[in-house]
Order: sequence, then structure tokens, then C-alpha cells
Amino acid sequence: MHSTKYFKYKTTPDIFLNISHFLDHLIMLIFAKAAYDAASYFKLTYEDFIIYGVFGFVLFGGAAPAAAYLADKYSRPILLVIFHFGIGISAIFAGLSSNPLQLAISIGFIGIFASIYHPVGIAMLIQNNKKIGFRLGINGVFGNMGVAAAPLITGILLTYGNWSICFIAPGIACLMYGVLFLKSFKPGGKSNLLEKNWSSAKFAPNWYRVLTALIIATCSGGFIFGSMTFFIPRYFEISLENVTSSILLTGVLASVVYAISSFTQIYVGWLIDKFSPKLILLLIGVGQFICISLSSVTNDLTLFVIMILAMGFVFGQIPITDTILSRYVPETHRTKILSIKFLLNLSAGALVLPVSSIMLKSGFHISSLFSVLGLIAILVIISALLLPSQKTSERLDLSSNI
Repeated sequence: MHSTKYFKYKTTPDIFLNISHFLDHLIMLIFAKAAYDAASYFKLTYEDFIIYGVFGFVLFGGAAPAAAYLADKYSRPILLVIFHFGIGISAIFAGLSSNPLQLAISIGFIGIFASIYHPVGIAMLIQNNKKIGFRLGINGVFGNMGVAAAPLITGILLTYGNWSICFIAPGIACLMYGVLFLKSFKPGGKSNLLEKNWSSAKFAPNWYRVLTALIIATCSGGFIFGSMTFFIPRYFEISLENVTSSILLTGVLASVVYAISSFTQIYVGWLIDKFSPKLILLLIGVGQFICISLSSVTNDLTLFVIMILAMGFVFGQIPITDTILSRYVPETHRTKILSIKFLLNLSAGALVLPVSSIMLKSGFHISSLFSVLGLIAILVIISALLLPSQKTSERLDLSSNI
């Protein structure tokens, strides 16, 4: 109990939260690139094997509300400490798995501990109301760099090792960083949100309509994000065969796509601090529809260029929803609302594996999945049209009465 009180009022600089976001997505997406090699090792087809990753991706979103509850009951900082050591140890056990079931269970535990970051880390980040959109954009870039690093690092480790080391090496890195993260804490003020009166907290006008729109954007965006981050490396292996057949090089190209497009979040974060999030989300949805649809009918270098644009619009959506929430939801409720948002977002992303497995087993080409994603992007456009306009005086991120 004493240790809980010690952590309760601690804060940490943004850079440490940002690096944690990087590790969160890095660890979660190792399986995406290593699955083909691991399937061969366990003498299974790729289509049959990817289903073993479902546990992790379901729990990545499904465990978020529990993480939010524990963070509100005890301490946000202590939950983030558990996050680092939990994903590190789970990744090491994944690399030591001797059969697919053990690997699935280990990936499940990775999903449980990885679920902590988004509702807890993002809530810690937006406790400070200064330039929320821009800072969320920076944080998003770090998360997307984790997405970008996953196929690159995994490709390198596969070239010189095997699927097992792809989990073990990053797992050790997480444990080492966990120690640094623990030492990064500094005293915070006793304006701890958990001690504020929930019954007196007020939502901004039209918040029901806003949350309805965000549910649509979150679920559709989650499925698109999950599909794009999981399947682009494999899609490149199939569709860039006239460019290269190297597993390492296709991993590098996928990483380049993620890395370049991730910087969209900084620009979008800057835009939503200055202009209407409704307009920005509408443009993002239109861009997703056009570019993702085009990616399903192109190949080689043209596909590579279009994928950079498509991922730019996919990544660009991320800071918008969190910024909108900060404007309509009082601070006392943000951790729980964020946990529900990420439950929906990441659970929708987890559906990618069973849906794609069924499609691929039924004889559909992987490009068909991207055709479906283009149609789903229409829901993002609809969600933007549902959003109301908001007066500056109604914004809760500018109010001290939270």
C-alpha cells in the first residue's frame, strides 16, 4: 500500500511515455512479420497459423478497461511500470515456445500487458492540457515508429536468426527500458484526478452525438489500422516480386512506408489545434477511401508509393479522436472513456486475423482485403459528418473546471 502511495502522484516527461508507445506497438507486431517463418517451423500453413495471434490482439483491446480500472483505483504510473516488465517477460516466453499453443498463450499475455499503455499512457499525456493535438501527434509518431520498426527489426533477426530470437531480443530490451522508465518519475502535484468528485464532472454539450460518431470512427479505423499494420509486409512479399524477393528488403520497404507516413500525425495534430477536427476527419476519411482502394489494384513501385499515402491518412486519424475526447469528456472520466475507446478500436483490429484467415482460405487474394478496407473507410467519412461544431467556450481541454 505504501508503494502505491509513492507512485500515486508521480509524473514523467512526455519522451518516456512516447518511447513506451514505441515499444507497445513494436512488441505487438513482431508476430505479423515472424508468422510465416514460425508457421514453417511448426509445419503449418500461413493461413492456418495466423489464427494463433488472435488471443493477443483480442486482449490488446479487451483488457484495456481492466487496466483503466486498476489505474484509477491505484496509480497510473505503477500500471505503466507493470506494462514494461509484463510485455518484456511475455515476449521472452513467446520466443521460448515449443508449440503453437504455448506461443498463442504467450502472445495473449503480451496483449494483456500491452493493453495497459493506451488508456493509461494517453491519459497521463493529456493530463497536461497544453497543445494536446500536437503532443498527441508526437506521441503517435513514436507509436507508429514502433509499427515501422517491427518488420525491419524482425526482418533483420529472421535473416540472421529465426522467429524465436525475434521475440526474445525485443523482450530483453523492454525489461532494460522498464528500469529506466521507473527512474524517470518525478513528483507531481496533488491535483490527482481520482480524488475529484465524479458526480460534479460535466461533459460538454452534444457529447452523446460526439461519442456516437467516435464509436463509428474508432471501430472502422481500428479494423483498417489493424489490417494495414499486419498485412502490408506480407502484401509486399507477394506484390513487389518484380522489385525484390528478399524477406529483409520487403521488411525494410514496409518499415519505410510506416516511418514516412507516421509523421502525418504531427501535421494533423498541429492542424486540429488550429482548425475544426470535423473538417480534418472528413478529409482523412476521403483520403483513406481513395488511397486504400487504389492499393488493391496496383503493384510494384506504384503500390509502394500509394501505400505511403494510404498509411499517412490511416495514421493521421489517430490524434483526432483522442483530441476530440479531451474537448468533450471531463478529466475525471478520461481514463475510463479512453479504455472503452481502445477496447473498441483494438478489438475491431483483432477481427482482422479471423476475417482475413477465412478470406484467404476461401481463395481470395490478399488484395481483396484492401478492397474491403477501402469500403470500410466510408464509415470514417460518415462519422466526420455526424460530428457537431463546438464553441471554444464549450471545450473542456481549455477549462480549469474539470
